[in-house]
Amino acid sequence: MRLGVQVSIAGKIYKAVDRAKELGCDCMQIFSRNPRGWRISRLEPFDIEEFKRRRKAAKITPLAVHIPYIINLASPRKRLYKKSIDAYIEDIMRSDALGAEYFVTHLGSHKGTGEKEGLKRFCQALDIVIKETKPKVQILLETTAGSGNQLGYIFEHIRYILDNIQAPYDLGVCIDTAHLFAAGYDIAKETGFSDTLDKFDSVVGLDKIKLIHLNDSKTPLGSRVDRHQHIGKGKIGREAIKSFINHPKLKDLAFILETPKRLFKDDVMNLKTVKDLRENSTVSETKEENVPWLFL
Repeated sequence: MRLGVQVSIAGKIYKAVDRAKELGCDCMQIFSRNPRGWRISRLEPFDIEEFKRRRKAAKITPLAVHIPYIINLASPRKRLYKKSIDAYIEDIMRSDALGAEYFVTHLGSHKGTGEKEGLKRFCQALDIVIKETKPKVQILLETTAGSGNQLGYIFEHIRYILDNIQAPYDLGVCIDTAHLFAAGYDIAKETGFSDTLDKFDSVVGLDKIKLIHLNDSKTPLGSRVDRHQHIGKGKIGREAIKSFINHPKLKDLAFILETPKRLFKDDVMNLKTVKDLRENSTVSETKEENVPWLFL
């Protein structure tokens, strides 16, 4: 098991590595730019090389880059669709420049035009991206809560994309525990957890899971509302999280926490909770000194 968090790239992008290192992370996730705006600042060659150097020295791997929220490869609006493809291409190129192993992508929203049409547009867009960039980074399809017209809340959506991408490319999957629960997969119960994994294996295949977003859920089962909570303090609960991270088919994967960060020490608390829940844990405790500056 490799454990990390989503860390800020404020200041210089290589500062994100320092933040992850101070928290005691084995892996990490970042946005390579502002996730809520279209403007993209250039990554300077020195900053890229310094990022790589610091990550290698800190032995932090894998690195996951998350897609910006504004991109929608399932949009029926032609202008937004093209803009999203162009931005996606830029983000893939940035991820490759940084040496990222994974690029985590939501599947977008069909905006009321129907799931089948949205999935078709997503596949067509992803084919364009792959042909244009020939990415070294592995694109991971993320499970979603299913809010609004969001795609990816059932495993069959992922299966459709895997079957309909034309470009020769090996897509993977990122499982988000809070999203699974909000989408209606009852991983809080032992039987539900087992059934969920069996269902995923039969529809998609457990071998496709490359990364776990480990989050508790503020919202109840099947709410279709995406609200993350601190580990063990939400509707999924401590025991279910423990079962999840210690499952023999999942425990050796990389786990990224995207839990709330209202207080400086929230990441410290959540990392410690997961380490405590990990069976036969030999991971050293996260240092709490000098934590506040990590989140500035």
